Amino acid sequence: MRPLPSGFVSFCRLPISLLALCIALTGCQVFVKNSGGSGGGSGSGSGSGGSGSISSIQHIVFMAQENRSLDSYLGTLREYWAQNGYPDQSFDGLPQFNPASGTAPLQGPAPSNPGCDPKAPAPADCSFDTSNPVTSFHLKTMCIENPSPSWNEAHVDWDYGDQVGLYPATLSGFVWTAAQDGRDLGYYDTNGMRSMGYYDGGDLNYLYFMASNFGTSDRWFNPVMSRTNINREYLLAATSGGYAYPNGTSAADTPQLTSKTIFEALQDAGITWKIYVDTEGSPCTGPPYDPSCLMTLSYLQNFTYAQTVISKYPQNIAPMSQYFTDLNNGTLPQVSEIEPASDAGQDEHPSDYDNSPENIQTGEVHTAQIINALMSSSAWSSSALFMTYDEFGGIYDHVAPQPAVSPDGIKPVDLQPGDVCTKVSGPICDFTYTGYRVPLIVVSPYAKKNYVSHTVADYTAILKFIETRFSLPALTKRDAAQMDMTEFFNFNNPPWMTPPTPPQQSTSGACYLDHLP
Repeated sequence: MRPLPSGFVSFCRLPISLLALCIALTGCQVFVKNSGGSGGGSGSGSGSGGSGSISSIQHIVFMAQENRSLDSYLGTLREYWAQNGYPDQSFDGLPQFNPASGTAPLQGPAPSNPGCDPKAPAPADCSFDTSNPVTSFHLKTMCIENPSPSWNEAHVDWDYGDQVGLYPATLSGFVWTAAQDGRDLGYYDTNGMRSMGYYDGGDLNYLYFMASNFGTSDRWFNPVMSRTNINREYLLAATSGGYAYPNGTSAADTPQLTSKTIFEALQDAGITWKIYVDTEGSPCTGPPYDPSCLMTLSYLQNFTYAQTVISKYPQNIAPMSQYFTDLNNGTLPQVSEIEPASDAGQDEHPSDYDNSPENIQTGEVHTAQIINALMSSSAWSSSALFMTYDEFGGIYDHVAPQPAVSPDGIKPVDLQPGDVCTKVSGPICDFTYTGYRVPLIVVSPYAKKNYVSHTVADYTAILKFIETRFSLPALTKRDAAQMDMTEFFNFNNPPWMTPPTPPQQSTSGACYLDHLP
């Protein structure tokens, strides 16, 4: 980007190589009407009768797809409930899809962002124009060009005129950052419209079904106002060690983080674990697979512990095919992470390049295969799977990042000259705020039906759940401060010992990048 608001310079660094009819009888989508329930605060995860506990969970699986905000993916959830016979309850999605009466939040106008001055089209820089708003709209294409979630853009998204958080967020910068990136990168969308687009239950029918039958949240955030690498470091270690950019961005960076990861903690405690990576489209060939090559497909490579795994525990990094083998053989470890299938184009990341569009429905098919395999395996009766997204992707969400606990008291160590927060500081210039909201589904035989949590958390809460289950100490102050996620579960009366039959993910959506919607 060229001339920018005061204190802003873009560093658009691309990610690394990254109705109620029973299907069994009629072929139609099955859903379960249930009184459901909205969450709030921490819970014991128990219901009436029985004496179950979190120890019922013998297998924990977690995965994060790429770069989608809650509003852009699940913003129409209450409309989906109304259309498919689910009872309405509070869910803070896009306001235009809330009911006109009943449980709050109620219907409101579709959100919008100031657009670019039409009198200064590309290749000129986007001129912030409040008189030319871009309003939330339904995307018809399953492929969009990549907006940027990096440090600078995420802070401009907070408020174009207040990028350091001195005042409550206006969330006015999404269109501007997407437009400016589009102009700098030569994208088709030079007006940033893609940042205001959303999908619905017809586009993402598998995700909507799972979010409606199992557990979800409307206060679930990625940990940091920055891009993929940094947030995924929080997913593994509840800290980025002070980095706002990927290691190696600056010559002064350390090669790898020394922070303790959840896998080292599990190994020390004698808990079995494995990381599954997708080799499709990657340089890794096999079998047999070289663990050093497989490690390049895992974000654990950002940590020094990766070398320990390669040398001492090479069996703990495995190709995705091994996940299905482990399910079939009854050898799924106690904790599993599934890395995104980025090289295969199945991670749902917006398209980095116009000549290689990435289709979200293809990514959802991949996710469905992973979850469905677990539900049909012998491990299902004692498993919990957490599926989320690593960060918001620079795509609009109407709920601001929330105050959070600094993991280790380390302030950003690698901001570049001219970055947001280098000239003027403010509350969101440290690692004391979350990022933006992202989707979540909690899938387990013990997961409450049609459950919505309203407890503010970032996804280091997944680490807290693992730590709670296996009596492990917290990795940092950030994961220590999270809810333990037991509110999503009923350990006494598991609702889903016989799992529901989800629909096959639709793949009929068009995929194009050269125009919107």
